[in-house]
Amino acid sequence: MKKLFRFETLRRLTRAIARGFLVAATAIAFFLAGDFALPQSAAAYPFWAQQTAPETPREATGRIVCANCHLGAKPTDVEVPQSVLPDTVFKAVVKVPYDTSVQQVLGDGSKGGLNVGAVLMLPEGFKIAPEDRIPEEIKEETEGMYYQQYREDQDNVIIVGPLPGEEYQELVFPVLSPDPATDKTAHFGKYAVHVGGNRGRGQVYPTGQPSNNIVYKATAAGSITDIQELEYGGYEVTIQTVDGSEVVESIAAGAQPIVSIGDSVEVAQPLTTNPNVGGFGQADGEIVLQSSARITGLLGFFVLIILTQIFLVLKKKQVEKVQAAEMNF
Repeated sequence: MKKLFRFETLRRLTRAIARGFLVAATAIAFFLAGDFALPQSAAAYPFWAQQTAPETPREATGRIVCANCHLGAKPTDVEVPQSVLPDTVFKAVVKVPYDTSVQQVLGDGSKGGLNVGAVLMLPEGFKIAPEDRIPEEIKEETEGMYYQQYREDQDNVIIVGPLPGEEYQELVFPVLSPDPATDKTAHFGKYAVHVGGNRGRGQVYPTGQPSNNIVYKATAAGSITDIQELEYGGYEVTIQTVDGSEVVESIAAGAQPIVSIGDSVEVAQPLTTNPNVGGFGQADGEIVLQSSARITGLLGFFVLIILTQIFLVLKKKQVEKVQAAEMNF
């Protein structure tokens, strides 16, 4: 009897564990499928660039890969010190300005605020400063920001975002400069800094599929015979071609049709408004890793020049006095 009771208890426990795993697997599959079927606005950048360019975000032409998905051009600026000393913490500020009164189209067709993100490519040896090295005033400016390496083995290429654009139009990166005395791969000299900044959702997903934040265009020439507004959002525009066949253009929720029934359209002619209010921009800067010994030598050289000039003036005055005394004699 005891063996039967233990067997029944073990069987119920096994069923409960299996049921729990099944529920967990179903929930995970549901969330993953929902993320791919209805991508949210926060899943638009900048880490998606890692899927299209896993080695480096900057192409050989100088273009940063974020431009592949964010087709709108917007200004972006970077501010870095002209020169820094070894093993010091400084700020690199990426500016991604935009009109905060505008709202973007979200994945479900509703309107919402814009997010911002950025990728910062520092020279080799430069990296995000450790928490214990960041000054308090910089900590206040970076509160709420999370920095991520573009690759695990590249701590000089940093991405940040998405962040709410109303609060973060200036993204501050606390950077630690290398010390050539301890890091043999670092050298004094001038280096280039590359940055890319975006605001709002992209028009193309890394898979190549267009988002609903894009202008829909006709794929065939003909006449508009029907425009149906879908119950779950979006439209279906029917185009009757010259040979009598019909082409149905599916328009996701967000953009609004600008054509009417009876209009004639050509291939690649816009059928909707452009809902995109964001965009991407990139900028370059320069920074000098300066040696303190060179600065000390330069200051000493300046002092020497000043003293030389002073002694020359004093000597000239002395000669003038001697000449004046000889003339009087």
